[in-house]
Amino acid sequence: AATPHANQESGAEKPESASTPEQSKRAVVSYWGIEPRKLVKDDGTEWPWFCFRPWDTYRPDTSIDVTKHHEPKALADKVAYFVVRSLRVPRDLFFQRRHASHALLLETVAAVPPMVGGVLLHLRSLRRFEHSGGWIRALMEEAENERMHLMTFMEVTQPLWYERALVIAVQGVFFNAYFFGYLISPKFAHRVVGYLEEEAVHSYTEFLKDLDDGKIDNVPASAIAIDYWRLPANATLKAVVTVVRADEAHHRDVNHFAS
Repeated sequence: AATPHANQESGAEKPESASTPEQSKRAVVSYWGIEPRKLVKDDGTEWPWFCFRPWDTYRPDTSIDVTKHHEPKALADKVAYFVVRSLRVPRDLFFQRRHASHALLLETVAAVPPMVGGVLLHLRSLRRFEHSGGWIRALMEEAENERMHLMTFMEVTQPLWYERALVIAVQGVFFNAYFFGYLISPKFAHRVVGYLEEEAVHSYTEFLKDLDDGKIDNVPASAIAIDYWRLPANATLKAVVTVVRADEAHHRDVNHFAS
């Protein structure tokens, strides 16, 4: 059974209702009456998740350098860096220290660029009758990883109505802006994402600081996080934030390299 999880915004707040593996299974809709085959874990229990399978799980490299920064030199890099850094002020004013709520919005946005880039590279590969050099798969995997971050933090907190409205507005604007930006200059688009990921790493570092300082309850990790990242059964929210930050650092390096 999944472990109960508290809303992390304040130690005084009540826990949010998190979905359990059993609820996840009930929510699954079969395709044309065909349900996914049942799988079992190493301990013999039934695999409870349909949003990801055992072969999608992994252990992130938490030793990755989370302080790395790409120094902007070219004009395009400086513009990309300025655009991303200018978003920090309104973000901090809106969310302040509500890290889980910020993570929800962050992951709804972070999953957009790799999906857009992957689709456009996929179409180019078809048009040109050529291989992508592995970039389509890499970007699609990044998009799925970011989506799993969102599914994980939904076990910690739930968005308020105005946060949902903000997600719809931001996603609508950002998707189209990034789509046309990628058509014009994939190099610039990847640089923007690289700096966005640097900001994500910074945000999760602040999240960890508040966990260490006791400002946020270090509640048990959700069942979905334990299975997805192969965490110990007694893992906590701090371990989850640590592996998510490692993922973001990896995405940072991939996008700066792509640029």
